[in-house]
Amino acid sequence: MRRPKSREFRKQQRVSEEEEINLLNSWIQFQPPDSGSNPMSLPPLPKNSPVGRLDDDDTYSRYAGASRFEQFPLSKKTKDALRESKFVVMTDIQRASLPHALCGRDILGAAKTGSGKTLAFIIPVLEKLHRERWGPEDGVGSIIISPTRELAAQLFDVLKVVGKHHNFSAGLLIGGRKDVDMEKERVNELNILICTPGRLLQHMDETPNFDCSQMQVLVLDEADRILDSGFKKELNAIISQLPKRRQTLLFSATQTKSIQDLARLSLKDPEYLSVHEESVTSTPTLLKQIVMIVPLEQKLDMLWSFIKTHLQSKTLVFLSSCKQVKFVFEAFKKLHPGIPLKCLHGRMKQERRMAIYSEFCEKRSVLFSTDVAARGLDFNKAVDWVVQVDCPENVASYIHRVGRTARYKSDGKSVLFLLPSEIQMLEKLKAAKVPVHFNKPRKELLQPVSSLLASLLVKYPDMQHRAQRAFITYLRSIHIQKDKDIFDVMKLPIDEYSASLGLPMTPKIRFLNQKIKSKDVSTKSILVEPEDSDKETIFEVSRKKLDTVAFKDEETENDLLQLADTANEGEVKSSEIEEIIPATRVLKKKKLKINVHRPLGTRVVFDDEGHTLPPLARIADTQSGKEMLLDPEQKAEYYRRMRDDLKKADKEDKLIERQRLREKRIKQKMKWKAGNAEEDDQDDISGSEGDETVDRLHKKSKVYFDSDSDEGERNEVTGNARTSTGGVTLEEQEALALKLLNSMHS
Repeated sequence: MRRPKSREFRKQQRVSEEEEINLLNSWIQFQPPDSGSNPMSLPPLPKNSPVGRLDDDDTYSRYAGASRFEQFPLSKKTKDALRESKFVVMTDIQRASLPHALCGRDILGAAKTGSGKTLAFIIPVLEKLHRERWGPEDGVGSIIISPTRELAAQLFDVLKVVGKHHNFSAGLLIGGRKDVDMEKERVNELNILICTPGRLLQHMDETPNFDCSQMQVLVLDEADRILDSGFKKELNAIISQLPKRRQTLLFSATQTKSIQDLARLSLKDPEYLSVHEESVTSTPTLLKQIVMIVPLEQKLDMLWSFIKTHLQSKTLVFLSSCKQVKFVFEAFKKLHPGIPLKCLHGRMKQERRMAIYSEFCEKRSVLFSTDVAARGLDFNKAVDWVVQVDCPENVASYIHRVGRTARYKSDGKSVLFLLPSEIQMLEKLKAAKVPVHFNKPRKELLQPVSSLLASLLVKYPDMQHRAQRAFITYLRSIHIQKDKDIFDVMKLPIDEYSASLGLPMTPKIRFLNQKIKSKDVSTKSILVEPEDSDKETIFEVSRKKLDTVAFKDEETENDLLQLADTANEGEVKSSEIEEIIPATRVLKKKKLKINVHRPLGTRVVFDDEGHTLPPLARIADTQSGKEMLLDPEQKAEYYRRMRDDLKKADKEDKLIERQRLREKRIKQKMKWKAGNAEEDDQDDISGSEGDETVDRLHKKSKVYFDSDSDEGERNEVTGNARTSTGGVTLEEQEALALKLLNSMHS
């Protein structure tokens, strides 16, 4: 059993912590880096140079530009944890950001993937709270926001390693968990929160007494992803509940400089530190990047062939949508490629996602994923290959995807499949200093898988629905992209792509059908037909030449020079077409808007002299066959005579209808009497009470549909009904009763 610490020991420890905090504050304030400067421009300190206080004159060693953690003004607890975790030498982003962060300045840090950005904001958070002597009773002192759950869990693991000697309480608040009530009970006692935007906002809205008014440091990891439109509402609501006097740290591989985004966060003179801005490449130097032109209908064939030829590698495959990930994973799993397969997407439960992430970190396998695994994730064992089956939406997404390999000082490889219509993405990558190598696919190694997928859809009927959903979601992902120069859904071979998934028929796509209809309408616009037949032949010849150019373009063996030549040839001949097709055309919608406010259904009548008359001025006399002009008096007389005729006809119709209803009612009563005669006889035996009951039933069952019938007719009918009911004598009733009794005993 451990002996409790004595009061004297605790007092001595508290005094030593106070002395250490005073020393750190004096050291930081002695020679801070200049605002707007990059500490990496300073020469590093020698390895064995004195650190801390140099003499009794309160002079301290320079920490700006230092390259080792032990040369920085950090607490003993932090240094011990870093040393035990074998963090000795700092990376470039750590050397550049830590001096400014320790001084309490706002930072926008940008560095390549795998360059150690996590420690660049974890260490300042721990040191800030340590120097403020933050305790459990002080509440939330720092909030670290991550865009994905997996990245938040990874940050929490790093925090536990670096801050294990501190006494701070930390919590991981992410979605997908069921213990929300337990989180609400303990969230007010936590000092450091690592969370996703949605779960943090949920606690701010639902947890009573959740207070962030004393928060010191706000950190946004993958800041460009959090600041985009996907988290705009959540982030605005979160920022509105945080104190304005705080330190804000933003880190990402592709940082934003938007004034609007920075104003939302209320940054105060932020230090923009892009350590690799002057670098030759924007991706890790040990990363080999390959680009291949692959037709859409051959993408799965190429992916299957790649997996079969790299069975000893750890591969991360990126697809556009969750439905694609599900279908490709299930289909390839049933084909047994010879390597473990896993899938990761945003629709999975959190426990399953974390289990798959942990398994992929430890074992050799292939992981099919959406962009949920594209940011920040650092796998324990290096990823050998990153395969991007679908083109990323922009250069930033490409950089984050390939950043899952070649982490820190390890090497890696990546391959990107581009469609012929997406060739402009290659130029954008080169403009962003991404060194890519263009390779041709080796057709002799291509293993077709479309026939195997077709047989799978027949064998497993549920797979057909998944294939249809994968087909539709991919086209929708292309349709919603903003860059229409690269992503044009109308240029895709839809039928061939559907067949490559094993589908017997191409599914119907609503948004695509609407787009095709609108395109057909535009092609049927009004054209000026030339009188000269030579121009018509020129148009036909030029169209044939364009068709041959497109045919040659498909047969080129992925040679960029040949693609450029064919494009120029098409541009030269386009002038001939412009002579025939007019520059402007009349739209159908504009034609419909002509004279919209003109009254419809009006009739104009003219007399013999050409003067206009009222619409009903000329009425023909059908008997005499002559036409006559009616003045207002004649018109009024005509209308009065018509009203009288209608009134007479109306009276006659009412009499006929009343007679018809009366006859119908009498027939119904006669049928009812004939059908219920025996029941009436049995009811008469029961006496006067039965008679009253029958009378009440008969009265209740009578419904009169003719509202114009008089009371005399009703009384006459009811009187006849009563006499007919009471016409049976007592002797007849006794005889009927004896017959019934004899029939019952016989």
